[in-house]
This record gives sequence, C-alpha cells and structure tokens, in this order.
Amino acid sequence: MLTLMVVGAGNRGSIYTKYAIEQPEKCKVVAVCEPRELYRNKIQELHKIPNEKCFNKWQEVIELPKIADAVIIAVQDAFHHECAIAFANKGYHILLEKPMATIESQCREIADAARNNNIILQVCHVLRYTPYTQAIKKTVDSGVLGQIISIQHLEPVGFWHMAHSYVRGNWRNEKESSFMLLAKSCHDIDWICYIMGQKCESVSSFGSLLHFKKENKPVGGGDRCLNCAVESKCPYSAKKIYMETKTSFSQTVTNTPTMPDIEEIEKALQTSPYGRCVYECDNDVVDNQVVNMQFKGGATASFSMVGCTESVCIRKTRIFGSLGELQADGHEIKHYDFLTRKSTIIPYELAPETTSLRGHDGADYFLMKAFVENVLGSVDKTQVLSNADESLASHLLCFAAERARKTNSVVTL
Repeated sequence: MLTLMVVGAGNRGSIYTKYAIEQPEKCKVVAVCEPRELYRNKIQELHKIPNEKCFNKWQEVIELPKIADAVIIAVQDAFHHECAIAFANKGYHILLEKPMATIESQCREIADAARNNNIILQVCHVLRYTPYTQAIKKTVDSGVLGQIISIQHLEPVGFWHMAHSYVRGNWRNEKESSFMLLAKSCHDIDWICYIMGQKCESVSSFGSLLHFKKENKPVGGGDRCLNCAVESKCPYSAKKIYMETKTSFSQTVTNTPTMPDIEEIEKALQTSPYGRCVYECDNDVVDNQVVNMQFKGGATASFSMVGCTESVCIRKTRIFGSLGELQADGHEIKHYDFLTRKSTIIPYELAPETTSLRGHDGADYFLMKAFVENVLGSVDKTQVLSNADESLASHLLCFAAERARKTNSVVTL
C-alpha cells in the first residue's frame, strides 16, 4: 500500500485525496500540511489522520524523517519550487500540481532535483490522462491519418470562470501568480506536444488584456457588485455568479471547505476580492491569446485561448493528416478517411460511475490511478506519462511563447 501526504488541502489537493477513500487497498493519506485550520481539519476527519500527522506548515515535515512514500503538492503556484525541491531531496515521490513553477529556471531545478534524487515526479497535466486523449493519441500513432500536417486547438475558458479566476481571483495578476499561458493553458500546450509527438522548434504568439479593464466599465457602474446600479445588466455580476448559481466557486468567496448559505456569501462579497467590479480589479493577465508552433519535420499547430465564451474549458480540436482528418469536441471523436470518404466515431472508455473524481472528464481519477500504480510498480521514470522531462519541455515552450508575445517575435527553441 502507498502512503500519501497532501501539502495544500484546497480544491485540487482535497480532490486528489478522495482516490484513497475509493481505493483503500492501494493507498492511504497519512498526513496533511495546510495553514487554514478548517481545510486541514476536513482532510484530517475524512482520512482519520492522527493529530501528530497534521501540520500547519510543510517546512515542519521536512525536519522529520520520512512519514509517507509520496506527497501531493497542491500549494499556490509561486510556492511549488521550494516545496517540490525540499520533498525531492527527502526522497518523496511527488505528484505536483501544474504549473511546475512560475519561473523558467525553477522548472529546470525541479526536474534536476527529481533526476538527482531518483524519484518519480508526475506533473498534473490531467488532459494527458483522459481516455478521450488516449483515444486521440492512439488514432494519431496508428497512422490512419497519415503524416500529421497541422493541429488546431481551442480552449474556451468560460466567461464567468474567466471573471472568477483570472480577473478577480488568485491567477489575475502576473506578479502574484504567473502569466495566463502558464497558469491556465500549460495543460493545452503540453497536450499539443503530446499528441504531435515531435519537438517544437519555433513559436510565435499574440494576445492582450482586451476587455477586463477600466475603460470598458459601463456608465453608472459601482466599485462592487452589491452596490452597483447596473449590476442586473452585467453578465459578470458577482451576485449572478455566486448567489444565483451556487457552485464550489461560492466556497472560494467565503474561504470555507463546505458550501456556504446565501447570507454568508452576501456578507463575504461586501469585502471579498470576488465582490469587486471586473472593470476595477488589479488584473493584468491576458483574456485572449493565440500561439503558433512549428515542430520538427515541418508540422504546425495553432492554439487559441479565449476568456469570453459560453463553454467552460471544453476543448475543441482538429487534426489534419495526409490521409484523413480528426475532429474532437471534448466529447465525441470523429475520424474522416480521405480514401473511403467516410466518417467513423471513435469509442473510448469513461471513468467508473462509482468514482467522485470526475473532474476534467474523469482525468482526475486516471491521473491518481496512474500515480499510485507508477510508484507502487517502480516503473521506469521515463515511462511516466507526464514525467519531469516531458513536463519541463512543454513548460519551456510556454515561457518561449510568452517571450514571443511580449517581444512581438518568433522564438527558436
């Protein structure tokens, strides 16, 4: 059985630990590090962790002998570097939430630490782990599409998700978190690289913060949604997002691990960053971006991230080959054969109906399943689907794309 420690018991960290509840014969959460008492207590109660294995700071654990086989690191992005290297140096296998780190050199240092300490480092590029992705990858690698000519890939963030996370929320400001391509779309850049199966050799990019800025504020708008005269006409109203449709995002507003009631949400919105007008925030990350890539051999790929969309993170992809074309809309995968001129729907398995880890189309379940099996099976680290080296390569591409955007140039890798 694999013993796990979770460092960062927020949304992502707590979700990953549920795998241990569903698969108790495979793994067990034996320790938690989380500064917020309510979140820490929730994980402690769920996994029946003794008091002596519950920590306020992860630095306390580093001073002790190893207390688990592996660690799930799900702290804020800026803290990934220090945390990951410390646990790697102690010999813990690591499941690291993306991005690896917010600075290019720190990503390299994390990968080096994993290699030097001979540990398994698996980065949470969840999109690689979906059966949907595996079906696409199998189709591409089978050769039925012929030579891959180009890939088009779209990530629609979702209008309210954009407002929550990247205008009002934790990832709104580059200095406090990272640039948008790394914070939100390193999943997608990594996915394109994985499907293409070749090294990207050059990249260009364009994008801007086009809408969510002060000059676009409606006439008569207030500083906060609760006292705004035009709130009812604004699709980004905090009242609409958090009070009229209660979701797990409502918990972020009150900073509680359980679902708050309407009165608690309304009270929090009076002072919370999530109650601010989207046109009066300190956000500076882009709300739209395109990335153009050329891979070894000449194949190309184009990626688009758009913040203002109806669809929320349901990616759409077209892959063009010399013998056929593949279209995928996040649910259905359709292969068109140029020779027969017929279309075929490609089937794929779904996550078990019994699992609660259904996020990212079931990828959360398959990610945890792979990590546990990788560590228990002591696999060749190069065979881990999102290992240190592959994740580093796609992260470096993100940094290169952002340099290309800011310098209005083509960057060679």
